[in-house]
Amino acid sequence: MAKRPFKFRLLELCTDEEPHWNNDLVNQVAKEYGAENNKFMKETLNFDLIELAAFGFLQDIEQKVDDEGVWLKGALLHKYVITDYGKARAQDACLGPDIGLKKKREAGEI
Repeated sequence: MAKRPFKFRLLELCTDEEPHWNNDLVNQVAKEYGAENNKFMKETLNFDLIELAAFGFLQDIEQKVDDEGVWLKGALLHKYVITDYGKARAQDACLGPDIGLKKKREAGEI
């Protein structure tokens, strides 16, 4: 099966409407694409996240310094959540068809 473009996959991972740290998203996608040890690929994926936030698909909701070295010791980690605009564009691209359904189920709306 063909793999999705990187930005599509990153956005798809965020359609669960939960907040995600950039290092977790990058590591997951890098692993899926067989690039766990490819620093250039991970930096490219991280830049893709920055672009998705710049386009308004994701919102940067929290930052912290990587004191533990989970990404790069001393670097800034970002926590992202999908925006309403990002949800709409994800649906347009047939990503994450259950966007919002989890919250509606929990609220008893469906």
